Amino acid sequence: MTSDSGPDVLRYTAFSADPAGGNPAGVVLDAAGLDQERMLAVAAELGYSESAFLTERTGEGAYTIRYFSPKAEVPFCGHATVAAALALAERDGPGELEFATAAGPVPVTVVRESGELRATLTSVVPHVEEVAEADLAEALAALDWPAAGLDPELPPRIAYAGARHLVLAAATRERLAELAYDFARLEALMHRLELTTLQLVWREGPEVFHVRDPFPVGGVVEDPATGAAAAAFGAYARELGLVPEASVLTLHQGADMGRPGTLTVELRAGDPRVRVSGTGTRIA
Repeated sequence: MTSDSGPDVLRYTAFSADPAGGNPAGVVLDAAGLDQERMLAVAAELGYSESAFLTERTGEGAYTIRYFSPKAEVPFCGHATVAAALALAERDGPGELEFATAAGPVPVTVVRESGELRATLTSVVPHVEEVAEADLAEALAALDWPAAGLDPELPPRIAYAGARHLVLAAATRERLAELAYDFARLEALMHRLELTTLQLVWREGPEVFHVRDPFPVGGVVEDPATGAAAAAFGAYARELGLVPEASVLTLHQGADMGRPGTLTVELRAGDPRVRVSGTGTRIA
């Protein structure tokens, strides 16, 4: 509901049942009266990496949704999608939803498991592409990472599942923990390549990964739990044959920021789309 004093902004965290974990997002369930400038202002005032705005209800469980970081609109945001779905489920009950995003339709299923709500989004059809050597060199320079610090088993790629992400794999957990990058330099490269985040990865086991996501183009140093990047990474892992065609991957993110969260990525044989699921909760 939007009042004279401004929109009713809900606050949820996604990919953690602990309000102090996961990735917080603002959610406006009735943003029909808000223009782009007002939505951007709300997102900037909140200061979260992204906020979700439901601008139109188009059918039973169907909504048009837009996403804003503190600096710009983004085509798709996984954690804000989960947050919006959980907010709707708390209002209307669990069930099937479909969000019309700038990247395409994104179905979401919300269920209650052991007393907790859990949302699963299904991405648009993803794709993976090579990254130019010069662009990779610039990214590593901005991160202050040596090329020798990369895992040769997980080669750099740009992956898309609603938004573009540069996937870089660290050879050690210690390398992943060392995130102190040149904000302006990385932001400039990301704008040029139309990237939403960098998906920095360390592989703990066959289907277990730790990830971090610098997000300077959104005005945020780091994103605590990144559903869109998780979907893109699932496509990347399958495309490169790192995991079986049908797999369930576990991504741990946010621990280095003091906001631990867990993202579950499901790949299904015969379906190019990627499913990303997690719990969440309202922030008081």
